Amino acid sequence: MPYNSVPPTLPAASAPTTARPAVRRAVRAAGPATLAVLCLSVLTGCGGTEVKAQPRAGAPATGTSSGAPLPSGAARSDSPSGAGKNVPKGPLAGRTVVIDPGHNPHNHEHTREIARQVNIGTGHKECDTTGTSTNAGYAEARFTLDVAHRMRELLEAQGAKVLLTYDDDRAYGPCVDERARIGNTAKADAVVSVHADGSAVGNRGFHVILPALVRDGAADTSKIVDPSRDLGTRIAGRFVAATGSAPSNYIGGGTGLDVRDDLGGLNMSTVPKVFIECGNMRDPKDAALLTSASWRQRAAAGISDGIAVYLKG
Repeated sequence: MPYNSVPPTLPAASAPTTARPAVRRAVRAAGPATLAVLCLSVLTGCGGTEVKAQPRAGAPATGTSSGAPLPSGAARSDSPSGAGKNVPKGPLAGRTVVIDPGHNPHNHEHTREIARQVNIGTGHKECDTTGTSTNAGYAEARFTLDVAHRMRELLEAQGAKVLLTYDDDRAYGPCVDERARIGNTAKADAVVSVHADGSAVGNRGFHVILPALVRDGAADTSKIVDPSRDLGTRIAGRFVAATGSAPSNYIGGGTGLDVRDDLGGLNMSTVPKVFIECGNMRDPKDAALLTSASWRQRAAAGISDGIAVYLKG
């Protein structure tokens, strides 16, 4: 769930989080063309393979650096996770993908720091938020990091250079503007921010969030709106094929696509970027999927296939 806060601690029986902001920009509505792409993707299928993903050897497990805890409130500023790793040759050789695992499992320990306001072009927003969780306590931040690891394995196997905005290697964040800056600095060919929603019971399915046309302050998405829509449409189609999940029944009018101008991670990006909400953690049926390791592998394959198809163009 991109940047909608939930309380720092979530008991198993806590009430559902508030759904998305009421005002949504239905810019460049996809309509039948997107549905056609989704249907075509279902027919052509997904080429993902079942690979068990693990964090990199030697990577810290819980917000540490070189085995020592980070000082309270300290944010790391070194290179994105995965930089410099040799990858095999393949059809994506020479292409750079940045995966942005939404939120951080340790954000709830640093509520003051993540509440700091940052510039998102159209205004200011919190540095980051805690994200949501299932009613049983499986955190969105743990889900997004797991899917990111699986995606990294799949994309590197095709020769792509893959960077993560963070890999459980910092005390909190990164802030939303830094997440965008990492993709910009890497001159990424594609950036995908992985999330899961926290909406009402009965709201089910996935949706991909696309950047709206924004020219405001430090934000200018004019050059990335069209390629980001292409990237998002291909991811949506392959996600259907890989997971069998339907497009959201509560956002996007059945297209699986939504357009927003209030997300700093999109507004401040200068390279093609989308968010994907893989399902609703507060719906029991979607939660059963999101907590399944085999389903998360299919989700990672679907997103990675969509990226690969986009990059092969």
